Amino acid sequence: MTDTVVRLDVADGVAVVTLDRPPVNALNRDMRRQIVATFDAISEREDIRCAVLTGNGSVFCAGADLKDRPDADVAGDFLEHNRITRETGNAIRECAKPVIAAVNGTALGAGMGLVAACDILYASETATFGMPEINVGLAGGASMLRTLFGRSTLRRMFFTGQRLTAHDLLRRNVLEDVLPPEELMPVVMELALEIAQKAPLALVYAKRAANMVDVMPQRDAYRFEQEFTYALSKTEDAREARMAFLEKRKPQFKGR
Repeated sequence: MTDTVVRLDVADGVAVVTLDRPPVNALNRDMRRQIVATFDAISEREDIRCAVLTGNGSVFCAGADLKDRPDADVAGDFLEHNRITRETGNAIRECAKPVIAAVNGTALGAGMGLVAACDILYASETATFGMPEINVGLAGGASMLRTLFGRSTLRRMFFTGQRLTAHDLLRRNVLEDVLPPEELMPVVMELALEIAQKAPLALVYAKRAANMVDVMPQRDAYRFEQEFTYALSKTEDAREARMAFLEKRKPQFKGR
């Protein structure tokens, strides 16, 4: 029987996804599959407009479970392992809804990859971040670090396995804020609830736009946004949002 190592709680349009594999929330195959399935479901559920990713206990995610690493001599094992590892981050990055990371403790290696896949990043004062693959004779994760850091910091962390504190990341404008542990989830949930009040279709378009313009030239990105904004303006929810704003009332969205 498969244990539930990824908890999903939904209320008021917000999904809280909690990594729950004690003691350090290390990622094994089963946990990766559950993360993919959870975020795929969030993408399609109409009652969810925003998601929060956090960890149970004092560690956010200590990375990949080395005991679960496949045997390189067994045909197909590494291909399957690499595929589900890639899809874990992609499921978060490509989730149709905005995803906020509430990093409650250490995030290392593949755990840091989960953080890098999220849209908005908050952390506890207890959080530390690192890519320690080099310490166990491996190399990987530069593509994850590239989304967060400049060239020099990326390579120093990559070559040494050194960790940075949450305040280090705040100084580098990687995090939105660093908070006392007891304040982390209340602050993140307040933001998530604010996002969840927006028009559902607008959120889906906005998430898609944010992902696309990251990798597009400025000229193409602006044209891309103009085109989908025009399409969005013809939806019922867009008209309702405009009318509610003008009439100073709470909008009533229908998701179409």
